[in-house]
Amino acid sequence: MYYMTKRAWQSPDPRRCGMIAIALSLFTLNLTPVNAPAQDKAAVLLPGSINDQSWNAQGYAGVGRLKEKGWDVAYSENVQPADMAQALEDYARKGYTLIIGHTGRFLSPMQLVGPKFPKTTFIVGSGNAGAGKNVASIDFDNTQFGYLIGVMAARMNKTGKIGSVNGLEGLPNVVAQVGAYRKGAKSVNPNIQIKVIYVQDMEDAAAAKEAALSLIAWGADYLSGKLNAGQLGIIQAAKEKGIHANGRSIEDTEIAPDTVLTNIVEKWGDMYEAAADESKAGTLGGKFELYGLNSKGCTGAELLYTKDKELNPAIPQDVVDELQAVKKKLASGELKVSVTKEDARGGL
Repeated sequence: MYYMTKRAWQSPDPRRCGMIAIALSLFTLNLTPVNAPAQDKAAVLLPGSINDQSWNAQGYAGVGRLKEKGWDVAYSENVQPADMAQALEDYARKGYTLIIGHTGRFLSPMQLVGPKFPKTTFIVGSGNAGAGKNVASIDFDNTQFGYLIGVMAARMNKTGKIGSVNGLEGLPNVVAQVGAYRKGAKSVNPNIQIKVIYVQDMEDAAAAKEAALSLIAWGADYLSGKLNAGQLGIIQAAKEKGIHANGRSIEDTEIAPDTVLTNIVEKWGDMYEAAADESKAGTLGGKFELYGLNSKGCTGAELLYTKDKELNPAIPQDVVDELQAVKKKLASGELKVSVTKEDARGGL
């Protein structure tokens, strides 16, 4: 097959259970009310492995959340760009009423496939635009969390230099986080130097580590980044050289508890649950929706050092207090952050 499909519940082997299924089918029909609605069917498509402890694992959390909400859920992992449109069509033809693609790369295929299946809602996780009446994009507000990390990095900085390693240069949510990281740091120290390096592959930990080591050699004593499995390379380099960094999951803390100050933990399970509710209510199609500190019910992400701690205890209390003050301003709307591609440029 061109992609791997797994169902949340495995069907019995028909060679062993065929006769039992036939015998029980009459009872099943009798027990089901004639006017009962069909169970809602949702599919989640992931570009990589659910075991990456990063981007795809976060997307897979949506499978569990939708199952808890009563959806009949299937998922596919390792769906490559060339196969996305066909995979979407396959699920739509099988009657799935909600189909989620967990990467912005699904936007173009959904724009192509969406008009063919008007009764299906298509959601792009980490997209940046809606389309038609049934294609929506959702994301967390990368600017808010990038800004918070920039403030923290500048407050913890001693060398006057900090760095960032990222992939997918120019992608809107990357621009948002990296640009806001720069702005947050500059809000603390206008003279601080921020150097950004872009790598080719979000999954390449070796390339990310090499880039991180070059930033450390340049003088950076704090590293941020927006990578998938490649984030591990940033953490490893920072740990080896005794500087600070942030990760994308609490597993990064477990790897280097003295190195990691916090993690931007994306709450895709929460976002997909909220989006599924909006889909049922008919209020989602065609929209681009951001979840953030200022949205109701779902913040989209949170800073977590461990499952019950937001920040590394080594962070001084005055820095903690400042971060909490910035969070309150973002939540109230007093502080609004906007960025441009220039803010997220590579280099200094």
